Amino acid sequence: MTAIPGVPDLPASAPILVVAGPTASGKSALGLALAEQFNGTVINADSMQVYRDLRVLTARPTPAEETRVPHRLYGVLDGAVHGTAALWRGMALQAMVETVAEGRLPILLGGTGMYLRGLFEGLVDIPAIPAEARADARAKLAQVGPEGLHLALSALDPDTAARLMPGDSQRLVRAYEVALGTGRGLAAWQADSPAPPLPNPVFRLLLRPPRDALYARIDRRFEAMLAAGALDEVRAMLARTDLPADAPMRKAHGLPELVQYLNGEMALDEAVRIGQLNTRHYAKRQTTWFRHQVQPDLVVENDLGRQENFNPEAEIFPFIVRYLLTAP
Repeated sequence: MTAIPGVPDLPASAPILVVAGPTASGKSALGLALAEQFNGTVINADSMQVYRDLRVLTARPTPAEETRVPHRLYGVLDGAVHGTAALWRGMALQAMVETVAEGRLPILLGGTGMYLRGLFEGLVDIPAIPAEARADARAKLAQVGPEGLHLALSALDPDTAARLMPGDSQRLVRAYEVALGTGRGLAAWQADSPAPPLPNPVFRLLLRPPRDALYARIDRRFEAMLAAGALDEVRAMLARTDLPADAPMRKAHGLPELVQYLNGEMALDEAVRIGQLNTRHYAKRQTTWFRHQVQPDLVVENDLGRQENFNPEAEIFPFIVRYLLTAP
Protein backbone atom coordinates (compact mmCIF):
# COMPACT_ATOMS: atom_id res chain seq x y z
CA MET A 1 0.00 0.00 0.00
CA THR A 2 1.37 3.39 -0.94
CA ALA A 3 -1.04 5.38 1.26
CA ILE A 4 -0.55 8.46 -0.90
CA PRO A 5 -3.81 10.18 -1.92
CA GLY A 6 -4.31 10.00 -5.67
CA VAL A 7 -1.46 7.53 -6.23
CA PRO A 8 -2.41 3.94 -7.15
CA ASP A 9 -0.89 1.23 -5.02
CA LEU A 10 2.48 -0.07 -6.13
CA PRO A 11 2.21 -3.86 -6.57
CA ALA A 12 3.86 -5.39 -3.51
CA SER A 13 5.66 -7.97 -5.61
CA ALA A 14 7.27 -5.41 -7.94
CA PRO A 15 11.08 -5.56 -7.57
CA ILE A 16 13.01 -2.34 -7.04
CA LEU A 17 16.69 -1.66 -7.62
CA VAL A 18 18.52 1.01 -5.60
CA VAL A 19 21.90 2.46 -6.60
CA ALA A 20 23.24 4.62 -3.77
CA GLY A 21 26.55 6.18 -2.82
CA PRO A 22 28.33 9.48 -2.26
CA THR A 23 28.39 12.28 -4.77
CA ALA A 24 30.66 11.72 -7.80
CA SER A 25 30.94 7.98 -7.12
CA GLY A 26 29.68 7.04 -10.58
CA LYS A 27 26.00 6.40 -9.83
CA SER A 28 24.67 8.02 -13.01
CA ALA A 29 26.83 6.01 -15.39
CA LEU A 30 26.12 2.77 -13.58
CA GLY A 31 22.40 3.48 -13.39
CA LEU A 32 22.35 4.13 -17.11
CA ALA A 33 24.13 0.84 -17.83
CA LEU A 34 21.74 -1.07 -15.57
CA ALA A 35 18.68 0.55 -17.11
CA GLU A 36 19.84 -0.34 -20.61
CA GLN A 37 20.58 -3.93 -19.63
CA PHE A 38 17.46 -4.62 -17.55
CA ASN A 39 14.80 -2.47 -19.25
CA GLY A 40 14.83 0.00 -16.39
CA THR A 41 13.72 3.53 -15.69
CA VAL A 42 16.10 5.71 -13.67
CA ILE A 43 14.26 7.54 -10.87
CA ASN A 44 16.10 10.36 -9.14
CA ALA A 45 16.65 10.10 -5.38
CA ASP A 46 18.86 13.19 -4.98
CA SER A 47 17.41 16.18 -3.14
CA MET A 48 19.18 18.74 -5.33
CA GLN A 49 18.71 17.14 -8.74
CA VAL A 50 14.94 17.53 -8.46
CA TYR A 51 15.41 21.26 -9.16
CA ARG A 52 15.40 22.45 -12.75
CA ASP A 53 17.48 25.59 -12.18
CA LEU A 54 20.87 23.96 -11.62
CA ARG A 55 21.32 21.15 -14.14
CA VAL A 56 25.09 21.62 -14.39
CA LEU A 57 25.92 22.44 -10.78
CA THR A 58 23.95 19.49 -9.41
CA ALA A 59 25.45 17.08 -12.00
CA ARG A 60 22.13 15.99 -13.44
CA PRO A 61 22.24 13.53 -16.35
CA THR A 62 22.88 15.20 -19.68
CA PRO A 63 20.12 15.48 -22.30
CA ALA A 64 21.95 12.84 -24.35
CA GLU A 65 21.94 10.43 -21.39
CA GLU A 66 18.25 11.07 -20.76
CA THR A 67 17.41 10.03 -24.32
CA ARG A 68 19.02 6.60 -23.89
CA VAL A 69 16.64 5.37 -21.17
CA PRO A 70 13.66 6.93 -19.37
CA HIS A 71 14.63 9.24 -16.51
CA ARG A 72 12.16 10.48 -13.91
CA LEU A 73 12.15 13.22 -11.23
CA TYR A 74 15.10 15.16 -12.65
CA GLY A 75 14.50 18.91 -12.83
CA VAL A 76 10.82 18.58 -11.92
CA LEU A 77 10.66 21.30 -9.25
CA ASP A 78 11.12 25.03 -9.52
CA GLY A 79 13.83 26.42 -7.30
CA ALA A 80 11.28 28.34 -5.20
CA VAL A 81 9.59 25.11 -4.11
CA HIS A 82 10.53 23.79 -0.68
CA GLY A 83 11.28 20.16 -1.45
CA THR A 84 10.83 17.68 1.39
CA ALA A 85 11.19 13.95 1.91
CA ALA A 86 7.41 13.64 1.98
CA LEU A 87 7.00 15.52 -1.30
CA TRP A 88 9.68 13.42 -2.98
CA ARG A 89 8.18 10.22 -1.60
CA GLY A 90 4.85 10.94 -3.23
CA MET A 91 6.50 11.76 -6.56
CA ALA A 92 8.72 8.68 -6.37
CA LEU A 93 5.80 6.37 -5.67
CA GLN A 94 3.91 7.81 -8.62
CA ALA A 95 6.96 7.36 -10.84
CA MET A 96 7.43 3.76 -9.68
CA VAL A 97 3.76 2.90 -10.23
CA GLU A 98 3.95 4.24 -13.78
CA THR A 99 7.29 2.51 -14.40
CA VAL A 100 5.93 -0.87 -13.32
CA ALA A 101 2.79 -0.35 -15.41
CA GLU A 102 5.07 0.15 -18.42
CA GLY A 103 6.75 -3.19 -17.72
CA ARG A 104 10.02 -1.56 -16.70
CA LEU A 105 12.26 -1.97 -13.64
CA PRO A 106 12.34 1.01 -11.22
CA ILE A 107 15.96 1.99 -10.56
CA LEU A 108 16.18 4.51 -7.73
CA LEU A 109 19.43 6.40 -8.00
CA GLY A 110 20.86 8.99 -5.65
CA GLY A 111 22.76 9.93 -2.56
CA THR A 112 20.06 11.41 -0.31
CA GLY A 113 19.87 8.65 2.25
CA MET A 114 16.98 10.13 4.20
CA TYR A 115 14.82 10.16 1.07
CA LEU A 116 15.48 6.47 0.50
CA ARG A 117 14.93 5.63 4.15
CA GLY A 118 11.62 7.50 4.19
CA LEU A 119 10.48 5.64 1.09
CA PHE A 120 11.31 2.13 2.23
CA GLU A 121 10.83 2.42 5.99
CA GLY A 122 8.02 4.97 6.06
CA LEU A 123 8.10 8.52 7.28
CA VAL A 124 7.99 8.61 11.03
CA ASP A 125 9.56 10.84 13.65
CA ILE A 126 11.84 8.30 15.34
CA PRO A 127 14.43 9.76 17.72
CA ALA A 128 18.09 9.45 16.76
CA ILE A 129 19.34 5.96 17.51
CA PRO A 130 22.38 5.89 19.84
CA ALA A 131 25.55 4.62 18.21
CA GLU A 132 25.76 1.85 20.81
CA ALA A 133 22.36 0.47 19.77
CA ARG A 134 23.30 0.56 16.08
CA ALA A 135 26.55 -1.25 16.82
CA ASP A 136 24.80 -3.84 19.01
CA ALA A 137 22.28 -4.58 16.25
CA ARG A 138 24.99 -5.18 13.66
CA ALA A 139 27.05 -7.23 16.09
CA LYS A 140 24.00 -9.36 16.85
CA LEU A 141 23.46 -10.00 13.14
CA ALA A 142 27.09 -11.03 12.71
CA GLN A 143 26.86 -13.29 15.76
CA VAL A 144 23.59 -15.14 15.15
CA GLY A 145 22.71 -14.46 11.53
CA PRO A 146 19.41 -13.17 10.10
CA GLU A 147 17.25 -15.98 11.51
CA GLY A 148 18.78 -15.61 14.95
CA LEU A 149 18.27 -11.86 14.81
CA HIS A 150 14.65 -12.44 13.83
CA LEU A 151 14.20 -14.57 16.96
CA ALA A 152 15.88 -11.92 19.11
CA LEU A 153 13.66 -9.23 17.61
CA SER A 154 10.59 -11.34 18.39
CA ALA A 155 11.43 -11.02 22.07
CA LEU A 156 11.95 -7.25 21.88
CA ASP A 157 9.34 -6.25 19.32
CA PRO A 158 7.02 -9.11 18.35
CA ASP A 159 4.72 -6.91 16.26
CA THR A 160 7.53 -5.81 13.95
CA ALA A 161 9.11 -9.26 13.86
CA ALA A 162 5.82 -10.72 12.65
CA ARG A 163 5.96 -8.38 9.62
CA LEU A 164 9.50 -9.24 8.59
CA MET A 165 10.93 -12.26 6.83
CA PRO A 166 13.74 -14.05 8.72
CA GLY A 167 16.12 -13.41 5.82
CA ASP A 168 15.51 -9.66 5.51
CA SER A 169 18.76 -8.61 7.20
CA GLN A 170 18.52 -4.88 6.57
CA ARG A 171 15.05 -4.40 7.96
CA LEU A 172 15.77 -6.74 10.87
CA VAL A 173 18.83 -4.69 11.85
CA ARG A 174 16.87 -1.46 11.63
CA ALA A 175 13.99 -2.82 13.72
CA TYR A 176 16.36 -4.25 16.32
CA GLU A 177 18.34 -1.03 16.71
CA VAL A 178 15.13 1.01 17.05
CA ALA A 179 13.81 -1.30 19.75
CA LEU A 180 17.14 -1.19 21.60
CA GLY A 181 17.73 2.51 21.18
CA THR A 182 14.25 3.86 21.92
CA GLY A 183 12.64 1.19 24.09
CA ARG A 184 9.75 1.14 21.64
CA GLY A 185 9.16 -1.14 18.68
CA LEU A 186 9.35 0.04 15.07
CA ALA A 187 5.78 -1.12 14.44
CA ALA A 188 4.58 1.15 17.24
CA TRP A 189 6.49 4.11 15.82
CA GLN A 190 5.20 3.43 12.33
CA ALA A 191 1.64 3.24 13.59
CA ASP A 192 1.96 6.98 14.23
CA SER A 193 2.98 7.62 10.63
CA PRO A 194 0.65 8.21 7.65
CA ALA A 195 3.36 6.90 5.29
CA PRO A 196 3.95 3.15 5.79
CA PRO A 197 7.05 1.29 4.62
CA LEU A 198 7.12 -0.44 1.25
CA PRO A 199 6.88 -4.23 1.31
CA ASN A 200 8.54 -4.65 -2.10
CA PRO A 201 11.61 -6.80 -2.68
CA VAL A 202 14.58 -4.43 -2.97
CA PHE A 203 18.13 -4.95 -4.18
CA ARG A 204 20.45 -2.32 -2.72
CA LEU A 205 23.69 -1.63 -4.56
CA LEU A 206 26.09 0.68 -2.75
CA LEU A 207 29.04 2.43 -4.40
CA ARG A 208 32.00 2.93 -2.07
CA PRO A 209 35.02 3.93 -4.20
CA PRO A 210 38.49 4.53 -2.73
CA ARG A 211 38.58 7.86 -0.94
CA ASP A 212 41.49 9.29 -2.93
CA ALA A 213 39.85 8.38 -6.23
CA LEU A 214 36.51 9.82 -5.11
CA TYR A 215 38.04 13.10 -3.98
CA ALA A 216 39.95 13.43 -7.23
CA ARG A 217 36.73 12.90 -9.18
CA ILE A 218 34.99 15.56 -7.10
CA ASP A 219 37.73 18.07 -7.85
CA ARG A 220 37.72 17.30 -11.58
CA ARG A 221 33.95 17.45 -11.76
CA PHE A 222 33.81 20.85 -10.09
CA GLU A 223 36.18 22.25 -12.70
CA ALA A 224 34.17 20.57 -15.47
CA MET A 225 31.01 22.20 -14.12
CA LEU A 226 32.56 25.61 -14.47
CA ALA A 227 33.56 24.85 -18.05
CA ALA A 228 30.03 23.63 -18.77
CA GLY A 229 28.30 26.84 -17.61
CA ALA A 230 27.80 26.56 -13.83
CA LEU A 231 28.48 30.27 -13.36
CA ASP A 232 25.73 31.14 -15.83
CA GLU A 233 23.31 29.02 -13.81
CA VAL A 234 24.30 30.82 -10.61
CA ARG A 235 23.88 34.23 -12.29
CA ALA A 236 20.40 33.24 -13.43
CA MET A 237 19.53 32.13 -9.92
CA LEU A 238 20.77 35.41 -8.44
CA ALA A 239 18.62 37.31 -10.91
CA ARG A 240 15.47 35.69 -9.58
CA THR A 241 13.48 37.93 -7.24
CA ASP A 242 11.01 35.21 -6.23
CA LEU A 243 13.49 32.80 -4.69
CA PRO A 244 13.11 32.58 -0.88
CA ALA A 245 16.21 33.05 1.22
CA ASP A 246 15.68 29.62 2.75
CA ALA A 247 15.05 27.81 -0.53
CA PRO A 248 16.66 24.35 -0.25
CA MET A 249 18.18 24.76 -3.70
CA ARG A 250 20.50 27.40 -2.26
CA LYS A 251 22.27 24.58 -0.40
CA ALA A 252 23.56 22.98 -3.59
CA HIS A 253 27.23 22.18 -3.18
CA GLY A 254 29.47 24.81 -4.70
CA LEU A 255 26.67 27.35 -4.96
CA PRO A 256 27.50 29.52 -1.91
CA GLU A 257 31.14 29.83 -2.98
CA LEU A 258 30.27 30.77 -6.56
CA VAL A 259 27.76 33.32 -5.27
CA GLN A 260 30.53 34.88 -3.20
CA TYR A 261 32.73 35.04 -6.28
CA LEU A 262 30.03 36.70 -8.38
CA ASN A 263 29.38 39.18 -5.56
CA GLY A 264 33.04 40.16 -5.56
CA GLU A 265 33.66 38.65 -2.13
CA MET A 266 36.07 35.92 -3.21
CA ALA A 267 38.50 35.18 -6.02
CA LEU A 268 37.42 32.47 -8.44
CA ASP A 269 40.30 30.12 -7.63
CA GLU A 270 39.50 30.42 -3.92
CA ALA A 271 35.79 29.78 -4.59
CA VAL A 272 36.72 26.66 -6.52
CA ARG A 273 39.09 25.45 -3.83
CA ILE A 274 36.55 25.90 -1.03
CA GLY A 275 33.73 24.48 -3.14
CA GLN A 276 35.77 21.38 -3.85
CA LEU A 277 36.74 21.06 -0.17
CA ASN A 278 33.15 21.36 1.07
CA THR A 279 31.96 18.83 -1.50
CA ARG A 280 34.64 16.38 -0.36
CA HIS A 281 33.51 16.85 3.24
CA TYR A 282 29.93 16.15 2.16
CA ALA A 283 31.00 12.98 0.35
CA LYS A 284 32.73 11.81 3.52
CA ARG A 285 29.55 12.35 5.53
CA GLN A 286 27.52 10.48 2.92
CA THR A 287 29.95 7.56 2.96
CA THR A 288 29.75 7.38 6.76
CA TRP A 289 25.96 7.53 6.73
CA PHE A 290 25.59 4.75 4.18
CA ARG A 291 28.15 2.62 6.00
CA HIS A 292 26.18 2.74 9.25
CA GLN A 293 22.61 3.07 8.03
CA VAL A 294 22.37 0.76 5.01
CA GLN A 295 22.78 -2.97 4.72
CA PRO A 296 23.58 -3.31 1.00
CA ASP A 297 23.11 -6.45 -1.03
CA LEU A 298 26.19 -5.60 -3.08
CA VAL A 299 29.04 -3.15 -2.46
CA VAL A 300 31.11 -1.88 -5.39
CA GLU A 301 34.44 -0.52 -4.19
CA ASN A 302 36.09 0.02 -7.57
CA ASP A 303 36.86 3.43 -9.00
CA LEU A 304 34.17 3.51 -11.69
CA GLY A 305 35.86 6.55 -13.22
CA ARG A 306 38.50 4.24 -14.65
CA GLN A 307 37.05 2.06 -17.37
CA GLU A 308 39.51 -0.75 -16.76
CA ASN A 309 38.06 -1.05 -13.25
CA PHE A 310 34.44 -1.06 -14.41
CA ASN A 311 33.09 -4.27 -15.87
CA PRO A 312 29.41 -4.34 -14.86
CA GLU A 313 28.65 -7.29 -17.11
CA ALA A 314 30.94 -9.51 -15.02
CA GLU A 315 30.90 -7.89 -11.59
CA ILE A 316 27.36 -6.53 -11.18
CA PHE A 317 24.90 -7.87 -13.76
CA PRO A 318 24.95 -11.49 -12.49
CA PHE A 319 23.84 -10.35 -9.04
CA ILE A 320 20.94 -8.37 -10.53
CA VAL A 321 19.91 -11.31 -12.70
CA ARG A 322 19.85 -13.60 -9.67
CA TYR A 323 17.82 -11.07 -7.68
CA LEU A 324 15.27 -10.63 -10.46
CA LEU A 325 14.91 -14.39 -10.90
CA THR A 326 14.32 -14.98 -7.19
CA ALA A 327 12.12 -11.96 -6.46
CA PRO A 328 8.47 -12.91 -5.82
